[in-house]
Amino acid sequence: MPIQNVIINVADVARSVEFYTRSLEAEVVGGATADRAVLDLVTATLELRRVGAGESTWVPDDLQLGFRHVGFKVERVDPRAAALKEAGVPFHLDPLDAEGGVRICFFYDPDGTLLELVEGDLQYASVLDEAGVAAERALGVPDRPRFDHVAVTVHDRAATDAFYSPLGFSFIGTIEQPHDPRGFSIGYLKGGDTVLEVFTYATALTERKPQLDAPGFAYAEIAGSEPEGATPVGLAGPGGAPGADVVSDPNGFAFVATGSSAA
Repeated sequence: MPIQNVIINVADVARSVEFYTRSLEAEVVGGATADRAVLDLVTATLELRRVGAGESTWVPDDLQLGFRHVGFKVERVDPRAAALKEAGVPFHLDPLDAEGGVRICFFYDPDGTLLELVEGDLQYASVLDEAGVAAERALGVPDRPRFDHVAVTVHDRAATDAFYSPLGFSFIGTIEQPHDPRGFSIGYLKGGDTVLEVFTYATALTERKPQLDAPGFAYAEIAGSEPEGATPVGLAGPGGAPGADVVSDPNGFAFVATGSSAA
């Protein structure tokens, strides 16, 4: 089942709507209010929710377990990166050619959520599911930026596979990072037209508890039934499934299992 919606907490909804519509050609679904807006990004939505002042414990260190970034597929990275820089958007990583034959860059939204642009089809070091890779490539080059993945850091790839399997996710391929002294490896856990990009390392990792009320990523909504081993962390906020439990996987990544199989 796919990732349907990603909830991002923001200080100013109007400011964030302007950022995402300008920078990622997101389309507003329904009417935006001062408290909430839903943005269409082709294969999933982003939901912006206003929160008060708060301090996030998220740090831009991929050795921290749980949420790392949200990724979008684009036709070309460099022109979009140039436009973002001209607009004064802060960058985490300038455009570069990455392992797997793709071109990428990383930048921040107004509340510090890390975002990635990806150009090209991944050339996996190891293909685990040829049909899944073919389905991914069949999506083609998007007319406007398309939601592609949420990246997470985990302790154990096999355990993560087992946890998300009941939600319809399965690994389609891996990318290795042979020059990274931390023993960095990436697995691509595909569900529908969306992906959990799973980071693993052969070094010490730090933990982070989900923060549902702090600025930045709050949780994702994933179609399907809640898997065994999920830990309750709170209730979905306004606009979410009424009374739905937000749960955490064993690595601190927060989500709601919506029960719906619709993409």
